[in-house]
Amino acid sequence: MGCHWCDVKESWPIDAHPSESVQSLTDDALSSNANIVVVTGGEPTMHNLEPLTEVLGENNIQRHIETSGAHPLTGTWDWITFSPKKFKSPVNGFGMLASELKVIIYNRSDFQFAEEHAKTVSGNCELYLQPEWDNREKAMPLIVDYIKLNPRWKISIQAHKYINIP
Repeated sequence: MGCHWCDVKESWPIDAHPSESVQSLTDDALSSNANIVVVTGGEPTMHNLEPLTEVLGENNIQRHIETSGAHPLTGTWDWITFSPKKFKSPVNGFGMLASELKVIIYNRSDFQFAEEHAKTVSGNCELYLQPEWDNREKAMPLIVDYIKLNPRWKISIQAHKYINIP
């Protein structure tokens, strides 16, 4: 969806990512034989996603979203990844919608940020800590040590980056 929210710099220039119709997106999903579509960003909740989730659901495709929770959620979702950002607070109550909470860890202060948001999610919500990619060599040992002391948290990694898939 091309915007500054995303950690993939190639997504930032909006001109490089023209808008596509719901039909085009659905056709792509159907032709790929995907049974799950993950809508991520930038920040996908900046858009009305009801038409997309409706068509995907009609075609028996599971609908997953990853969002900061900074805007109201539209559409029907089978899985919601809540990944809050420090520069924009989530909508009140958003954490209770989350299937999983994923917090990016750059330094030690991010663990407090993670714990603050863990208080806003349900008891069934999965809790993940993910090293910030450019600082992963320093962040990963911090995360491992933290999880040893706080085993309700799990590690999330960006496997696609480790194997050079953009």
